Amino acid sequence: MLNKSTLATISLYTGSLRQWHWISSALCLAGMLLFAVTGITLNHAGQIEASPSVETIEQALPPAVLDATLAALDKEAASGAAPLPAQLRQWLSSEFGIRTGDRIAEWTTDEIYLSMPRPGGDAWLSIDLAFGELLYESTSRGVISYLNDLHKARNTGLAWSWFIDIFSVVCVVFCLTGLLLLCRQQRSRPMTWPVTGLGLLIPVLLALLFIHN
Repeated sequence: MLNKSTLATISLYTGSLRQWHWISSALCLAGMLLFAVTGITLNHAGQIEASPSVETIEQALPPAVLDATLAALDKEAASGAAPLPAQLRQWLSSEFGIRTGDRIAEWTTDEIYLSMPRPGGDAWLSIDLAFGELLYESTSRGVISYLNDLHKARNTGLAWSWFIDIFSVVCVVFCLTGLLLLCRQQRSRPMTWPVTGLGLLIPVLLALLFIHN
C-alpha cells in the first residue's frame, strides 16, 4: 500500500506533467497545424498549380530625388553596396508603396540594383542613373507559395527564424510530457507501447525499404 505522502507526490507529479502538456500543446497548436498543412502542400508542390501575378513600374525619378541619389553616388559606388538614400526610399514608399528599409543595394557608377525576395514572391528594382529611370518588378505566387516559404523559413527574416526555434522547443516539451504521461498510464492502457512502437517503426521501415540513395 502506498502511503498518503507517496500518493500526494505522484498526484503532484502527474498534475505538473499534465499542466506542461496542455500549455505546450496550446502554444504550438497553430504552428503545428501550419507545418502539417504545408507539409502536404510541399509534398504535392508539382501538382498544385500557381498563378503568379506580376506588377511592373517604369517611372522617371523626380529631379530632387535624382539629385539626392547622384549626390550619394561617389561614396556608395566606391563601396559597391549600401542602402538606398533616405529621400529615394521615402519617394518609393509614398508614391508606390515600395518599402525597401535598410536592404543593401548594389551600386555602380551608372546603376543601382536592389533585390527584395520575400515569402511567396520576389521583387527587384533598378535605377538607371544616367537617365534617372526607375524599373521595378514584383511577382506574387499566391497564398500557398507564401505558406510553403514560411514552412521553409525562406526569405522570412530574423523574427520568423526565432519563432521556429522557440516553436520547436515547445513541440519537444509537448512530445516529452506526452511520453511521460504515457508512462504513467501504461498499466491501465495495455496498448500504449505497441502503438507507440508502431509510430516509431513505420517511418523507419519506410525509410529503409522505399527511400533509395
